Amino acid sequence: MDIIAVTAEAPGLDSPVDPRFGRAAGFVVVDLSTMKDTWVDNGSSQTLAQGAGIQAAENVSAAGAGVLLTGWVGPKAFTALSAAGIKVGQDLSGITVREAVERFKAGNVSFADGPNK
Repeated sequence: MDIIAVTAEAPGLDSPVDPRFGRAAGFVVVDLSTMKDTWVDNGSSQTLAQGAGIQAAENVSAAGAGVLLTGWVGPKAFTALSAAGIKVGQDLSGITVREAVERFKAGNVSFADGPNK
């Protein structure tokens, strides 16, 4: 779990966490061994009438993340993330990506057993 993805409103560690998963603007993907971050745009998922969460899960999986930190995840997206072996930390909002990563590194993020939306 050296690579984690955090839903974000914009690129960068100081961006606010986007509490939405499927319709998040994108994902800040962080390599914990180097703290290097990259941006994965989720714009194509935002415009989908249905299946945004599943498409977003595919984007996170393709980025190589083993953990997702976000606010809310719906049932179909949660199933897709679980099938890809991605652990989900939910209920994160009102903080920056950097703060979410620090909470994870400190062991202060619980992994979800199911969707919360």
